[in-house]
Amino acid sequence: MPTRTHTRSATAGVEVRLPWWAVALPAVAFGALLLLIAGPGQAHAATGDPAVGRLLGRIVELLTR
Repeated sequence: MPTRTHTRSATAGVEVRLPWWAVALPAVAFGALLLLIAGPGQAHAATGDPAVGRLLGRIVELLTR
């Protein structure tokens, strides 16, 4: 007597779990490329907050070494 095989339907809840770095690495790469495109002279903080400007300047400085 043949046994029935259980097939999963396409509508069954499929859960996809990504590790943290699968989201973080593309975000960091995008940010780095954006800073390289903008260049150090064009990166200005929209709010005028000096801390943001100093942070962006430091990141650009570290990337250009």
